Amino acid sequence: MFFCESISIKMQAADTIRERYKLVLERYIPEAAIERIIDWIIGYGVHLTITKERSTKHGDFRPVPGKSTGHKITVNHSLNKYAFLITLVHEIAHFDTWVRFGNSVSSHGQEWKNSFKKLMHEFLDESVFPSDVLSVLKIHMSNPAASSSRDLVLMKALKNYDTELSIFLEELEENQRFRLLNGREFIKGPKERKTFRCFEVPGMQAYRIHALAEVEPVHL
Repeated sequence: MFFCESISIKMQAADTIRERYKLVLERYIPEAAIERIIDWIIGYGVHLTITKERSTKHGDFRPVPGKSTGHKITVNHSLNKYAFLITLVHEIAHFDTWVRFGNSVSSHGQEWKNSFKKLMHEFLDESVFPSDVLSVLKIHMSNPAASSSRDLVLMKALKNYDTELSIFLEELEENQRFRLLNGREFIKGPKERKTFRCFEVPGMQAYRIHALAEVEPVHL
């Protein structure tokens, strides 16, 4: 696995640049999407970094104020190729929105939604996504959320393509003790919409934890 793998434009022939991008991206996104993504990265002058897994986010966009190039997008290396592509396009949409509106609009407002929908439209095809993901992704893209993790149906469909099977909080019995990926332990409580009310051990302080949080059961 590559941690903190950077892809940046250097003073090379155009075909050399494209080949470098292709060699890296073919490990992370569906083959049918590679050429279009390369077009965008080169055309926009974006610096893409593929990072180690971050529990708080799948990707982000960092603009460089006053510059036309050098803006930074990061995406977690651990995402499967379908989740990676969705996250990457999500962040490219942030770049597109920032170029057009700067900081005058909200980060996940209608301007970003419109950009994300327009960019993703090119990939809503079975040559890119398997049919089970594509069907729910089309519904998601009618009004995309700030994070695909908020869409439980899409999240479940994407998880089917992870290399390692996950155990989700919603699969545990109530009162089951479990550990999050950050090592903190809890006892599962009642469901509250898309979250569960859980109690940290020790101290029993209550927290709301997403139903699709990845967990490890703790057996005493």
